Amino acid sequence: MVSEETKKLTYASAGVDIDAGNRAVALMKESVRSTFRPEVLTDIGGFGGLFALDASRYREPVLVSGTDGVGTKLRVAMMLDKHDTVGIDAVAMCANDILVQGAEPLFFLDYLAVGKLLPEKVAAIVAGVAEGCRQAGCALIGGETAEMPGFYGDDEYDIAGFVVGVADRSRIIDGSRIQPGDALIGLPSSGLHSNGFSLARKALLEVAGYDVEYIHPELGRSVGGAMLEPTRIYVRQILPLLKEFNIRGMAHITGGGLTENVPRMLPPGLSVTINRGSWPVHKIFELIRQIGDVDEMEMYRTFNMGIGFVLAVPGEQAGNILQNLKEKGEMACRIGEVVPGDGTVQYVR
Repeated sequence: MVSEETKKLTYASAGVDIDAGNRAVALMKESVRSTFRPEVLTDIGGFGGLFALDASRYREPVLVSGTDGVGTKLRVAMMLDKHDTVGIDAVAMCANDILVQGAEPLFFLDYLAVGKLLPEKVAAIVAGVAEGCRQAGCALIGGETAEMPGFYGDDEYDIAGFVVGVADRSRIIDGSRIQPGDALIGLPSSGLHSNGFSLARKALLEVAGYDVEYIHPELGRSVGGAMLEPTRIYVRQILPLLKEFNIRGMAHITGGGLTENVPRMLPPGLSVTINRGSWPVHKIFELIRQIGDVDEMEMYRTFNMGIGFVLAVPGEQAGNILQNLKEKGEMACRIGEVVPGDGTVQYVR
């Protein structure tokens, strides 16, 4: 026999709170609107975002798209109960990827799935997305927040992002012009970025047993804070370079590290040599290596090791590019060279 209470089920009693969702949207409106570019034609709350591409700026505009998530870095955010930076990571992972092809990010959409919709937490996450969009110069034109009780725990969530950018067909960078003798310029990362966190968490939180709030003397901050440092977004540094210099190839150093990502920009018949002593390596990488007794080559195949973005440029232009970046406060380094080979990375000292 079914009780009276069981008959009167509601969406809220099943775990989905529509009112909380509406409140979350209200809380995030200001953050979202702060990212709007003149080309945005719609406010938030509609079924689709409208963006008027100014095709007059391009001879032959090509749309470039990308999607990515933040991975198990989110577990650290949940442990610290700090949610206002992972949105930056979501934007960074997407925007940096399309930047590799010379594309300017235009607009971004996010997908947020939560176990229990807490409006203030959702607003904090989206505020981070908005900050990432401001850094990348793109508009946060839409998104979706899905409350999924029974699928995620009450304190759990996942976030993914989607970006669309534009590049002139004649100016797309695909690495095909890279030649032996080209220099590799590395732009520094802010730390782990959003990759290798399964290994990082294993070493720091399980093997070493550090609490995320433990202030580590070698890091000068909490372990969790160092792990949660947002991924750098390189759009504002790189787009001006493309107009002034001959940038032949670019690589975003994500999962797979320098070992796997640099070869992705190379045409057949070429390899690179990378000088491991040519840039400062963040303390957190050395901690992970020591604690986990991780082989050095495994580190370079898992983490960015302090380099988040790599350019392949004519050797004779490298000095001017480095000076240009230095004048803008970017401490880039010449980290290697393109050589004949079979598409591999050779590390030297």
